[in-house]
Amino acid sequence: MPLPSRTQIFMASTLYGAATLAAALDAGQFAPADRRLLLISNNAGIPETTPALDTMPGFEALRGRFDEVLSWNEAIAPLHPGGWQPRVEDVPLWERGLRLLWDLGDDNLELIVESIQVEPALALVIVFPSASVEVYADGLMSYGPTRNKLEPLVTTRINRLLHLDLVPGLRPLLLSEYGVESEVVPSEAFTKVLAELASSLQDEDASRLDELPEGAALLLGQYLSALDIISAKAEEELHVAILRGAVALGHRDVIFKPHPSAPAHWSQLLEREAAALGAKLTVLDAPVLAEVVYQRIRPAIVVGCFSTALLTASAFYGIPVARTGTGLLLDRLSPYQNSNRVPVTLVDALLPELTDPAAVTAWTAPGPDAVHRDLTPLLRAVGYCMQSLAYPHLREETVAYLAARLDATTWRYFKRRRLTALALPGALPAQLAFLPRSRTVRRVARRAKALRRSLG
Repeated sequence: MPLPSRTQIFMASTLYGAATLAAALDAGQFAPADRRLLLISNNAGIPETTPALDTMPGFEALRGRFDEVLSWNEAIAPLHPGGWQPRVEDVPLWERGLRLLWDLGDDNLELIVESIQVEPALALVIVFPSASVEVYADGLMSYGPTRNKLEPLVTTRINRLLHLDLVPGLRPLLLSEYGVESEVVPSEAFTKVLAELASSLQDEDASRLDELPEGAALLLGQYLSALDIISAKAEEELHVAILRGAVALGHRDVIFKPHPSAPAHWSQLLEREAAALGAKLTVLDAPVLAEVVYQRIRPAIVVGCFSTALLTASAFYGIPVARTGTGLLLDRLSPYQNSNRVPVTLVDALLPELTDPAAVTAWTAPGPDAVHRDLTPLLRAVGYCMQSLAYPHLREETVAYLAARLDATTWRYFKRRRLTALALPGALPAQLAFLPRSRTVRRVARRAKALRRSLG
């Protein structure tokens, strides 16, 4: 009797994630399989109005690595991928139905998913309870703690975490509490895949990139207001500040790459500001990765808030980078456990501030020794403060870090209220510990903060 076939299902929701999978495949990081299926999930708020991954420019360069491309949205329609998982009693029905729909038969399955702690990845893992699981992470969040507690029926099946080496020498916290080992996707394989994406663009998209000015400053827009991190007005002001900072560094050719979901009028405001500053602004609204832009042209500098593309520019292409707005976000992120805190912390701690020209000019990426000495203990302390129950083994070194290194530079990464709640160095004195619990004090503090913002 022949053994069951082995089928690997790779779930992806972004072109960046699909490129990461392609790089890992090219590097031989997955065992041989009889079939390899790419399962696409469109997690946009309104998927029907947002282009899916397989329609993005450059996707055709990746398609050949998979035997078939499937749609998670179609499989579970009309349910939304971002908020659905099967009820326990319905799991056998869903597994049987999907095995029939995707012609899986009795195949042994391996699931390779991203963001295992939330849907749709978690839903897929639950639907196939006997499948082995591997997780890949394509951004800075892989360095942070696992945001939600996972059930043993999920964690005991996870074999490893694959991640890009965005900060050489830094090891991810993600899933480490479950004993999951991390493995780096070779940077050379990833940049080779990105080069394929860049060279496979159709004529219209390719010509738009070729028309971009060489040696320009590239500004990366993010849609932070959609995440309720800051207001839309504050985000507009942040983009204007990035433009002013780039011009102050002497750049007269500026490219702005807005977030695909950002309102068009944000670009119009920047165009008016650029005209007032005597700079030439080109808005690149083509749906291509920032890394593809790096391949087609070489920007003089890449500037943004806390986009992962800042680190790919530095780590993979050696392009100068700068950040701005991270101080504001470190102050505004709420609650402290917000999963964006680690990406913001890493960018703030690693990259030079745009408004400090000397720092921007002199900056070089830290070596592994500096990362191990300065960044690793900071990351582990922040991770513990975010998810102390999941990482109790980090408490002792967090106490030591805060006792020795909590100063004017590092205070920005912590909140006194959080340190007080965890009884860590930097907490309020015992006789003042009632203050965070006082409704009157909190109300006065909120009014004072609102007044300060309005005056500022």
